[in-house]
Amino acid sequence: MDHLRELRGRIVKIVLAVALGMVAGFLLYNRIFDILIGPYQEVGGQSVTGGQALIAIDPLEGFGVRMKISAYSGIFIAMPVILWQLWQFITPGLYDHEKRYAIPFVVSALTLFLMGAGLAFWTLPKALEFLQAVGGDNIVSAYSPGKYFTLITYMMLAFGIGFEFPIVLVFLQLVGLLSPKNLVQVRRYAWVGITVLVAVLTPSGDPISMLALSLPMILFYEISIVIGKLIERRRNAATPA
Repeated sequence: MDHLRELRGRIVKIVLAVALGMVAGFLLYNRIFDILIGPYQEVGGQSVTGGQALIAIDPLEGFGVRMKISAYSGIFIAMPVILWQLWQFITPGLYDHEKRYAIPFVVSALTLFLMGAGLAFWTLPKALEFLQAVGGDNIVSAYSPGKYFTLITYMMLAFGIGFEFPIVLVFLQLVGLLSPKNLVQVRRYAWVGITVLVAVLTPSGDPISMLALSLPMILFYEISIVIGKLIERRRNAATPA
């Protein structure tokens, strides 16, 4: 019951942080909109509007888009709090020497999430070009704000979550649930699994985005093995003979 009460308290803190982030996102809506529409403007030559604007086909779509962007911005802004509360919830189950990884965990997880979201934003123009070209020259694009912002936010979230992959692997090795030897033994299956997972996670389904996410995740898998070996070597050195 104590553990459940602690979980409830941490969920409340996360919800409050997201709510405050949503307020900030609502107030900064115009600036965020100008940033997110950038990839569309970059490849908008085949669009009805020339990439200068999105077309609303519903009177309520403008309000819905503003609330949606505010919600995703709230999650994005609250990410440090979310990661910190997650670590604090896990901490009671760790040894004292493992609890010192709190700040490195939060900083590295946040950095990787931002890197993943940034990579998604960078690849989106190329993904849009591919999606426009594959339909043929007789199709003229006319994106609605709801569909467009759903795609770009899901892409950034998918890449951001995908880039948390090494954090999970290192943590599982840290607590002894996995070992570098285990990861090496299932390497081939893991590579295939990563490819399948990326195909599911990537909302656009285009090969450019899937390649841009799968390659870093495979690289992170190999880096996690190296980090796991360093952790194992340090443990063996600290263990009395």
